Amino acid sequence: MAERTQYEELMRQFSAFGAVRRELGRIMPSDCPGGSAAVLTLLDRYGDMRMSKLAELLSVDMSVTSRHVAHVVDRGWIERSPDPADKRSRILRLTPGGRAQVDELSRRTAQLLADRLGDWSDEEVGQLIRLMTRLRASFGDCRAAAPSSPSPPVVAGTPHTPELEHTTRTPA
Repeated sequence: MAERTQYEELMRQFSAFGAVRRELGRIMPSDCPGGSAAVLTLLDRYGDMRMSKLAELLSVDMSVTSRHVAHVVDRGWIERSPDPADKRSRILRLTPGGRAQVDELSRRTAQLLADRLGDWSDEEVGQLIRLMTRLRASFGDCRAAAPSSPSPPVVAGTPHTPELEHTTRTPA
């Protein structure tokens, strides 16, 4: 087990990580704030889903999720359709415009990370990914399982986990 001083240093590093998140936020398009980017990223990663599943993945309540969804619906990036299994529920699905927005978010994020981590080896980047995934799993994050494909996390950092229930996504 690590010593107390190591845990204290780890807490200082967590606090400083806000600067990384702020810089990631600054590179996002002005009409796509962090919550909207997270919605798009999760729908891209996991496919079509109910609002309740999205709220669970976002780790926020339904009212916050509804506001984020309304924002991306207004921009034409996702659509809501009746759930065939339960007409009271809606299934959220990316539109072609939403897929284009996800591609742009991914491009911007990958470029920023490539710029900032350009002097890191592939092994070091891989080690960081493994350790961050393990850390998230230690805290019970349902999204922390290793990705099924080598694609990097986009904005929300949400690798694929097969146990999530969602409808099958059709390829773009």
